[in-house]
Amino acid sequence: MALLIGALTIGLILSLLALGVFISFRIFAFPDITADGSITLGAAVAAMLLVRRVNPALATAAGAAAGALAGAITATLHTRFGINGLLSGILVMTGLYSANLHIMGKSNVPLMSEKTLATMADRLGTAALHSTQMNVLGWDVSARDASLLGFAVLAPVVASLLVYVFFRTNLGTAMRAAGDNAQMIRALGVNVGNMIVMGLALSNGLVALSGALLAQYQGFADVQMGIGMVVWGLASVIIGEALVGTRQLGYVIIGAVIGSVLFRLLVAIALRWGLHPNDLKLISAVFVFVALILPALVSHAAARRRKPDASAATPSAA
Repeated sequence: MALLIGALTIGLILSLLALGVFISFRIFAFPDITADGSITLGAAVAAMLLVRRVNPALATAAGAAAGALAGAITATLHTRFGINGLLSGILVMTGLYSANLHIMGKSNVPLMSEKTLATMADRLGTAALHSTQMNVLGWDVSARDASLLGFAVLAPVVASLLVYVFFRTNLGTAMRAAGDNAQMIRALGVNVGNMIVMGLALSNGLVALSGALLAQYQGFADVQMGIGMVVWGLASVIIGEALVGTRQLGYVIIGAVIGSVLFRLLVAIALRWGLHPNDLKLISAVFVFVALILPALVSHAAARRRKPDASAATPSAA
């Protein structure tokens, strides 16, 4: 049960990453791999502020703001200097590795003895439950795990609602239109470059927020924690789209959250079955590959089943 709750908690925290990747890859069709650096940036900034006894909420917000700045820099390189979008992300991601090392001063910053949002949620949950243990369907669950899971549920719910409401506003609609048909929205007098800058800032802000929360949950920030996170986010979005479709904004946002949780559960199951931790990134890549080709395979198989039925229904010539 502890493994399941831990997988659900991490999956929910990383659903913020999936939301950020959804904005960059799906709304703007921008291959932004800055996320690999910005998730670590959010963790690094939050960790260093927490070590200096800054309020955990303010430290988390500062981490998200740092990620938003990184996304804005990537978009500026692309829109103002004409650098290819993929190359812009690579440049910023590469620079962020050194920046994160400078921010933390070392490769790993422990937070086990610091006051964080995780410890605050733990204390609140224990006080509310009046116990350190609780029984769930016959399983003993610690109050800490239950409290952190509740906090992890709250974070993506609030973020998803805010993202949905934002993209229903005039500014959000303009952003969606800029990603869908830049030529049309430019003809209406909207600066597409500014829309991309704001969109990538929002995207990487969510990614960095995920990193800040993940560091507080795990109890440390590490300079290597962002490697492969773009793959994670993209896999979550693809799995979510396969489950709920891509027609309505609200469903796609919900799908990204569900996809992140399912993807983490698949990884947890693989580890439970004896997968070596060194193979985790390889298995993640395999999961992404399957998620990419599965919808096409399913639609192709459905089309092949319909074809004989249509042939049988066609009357033969006299």
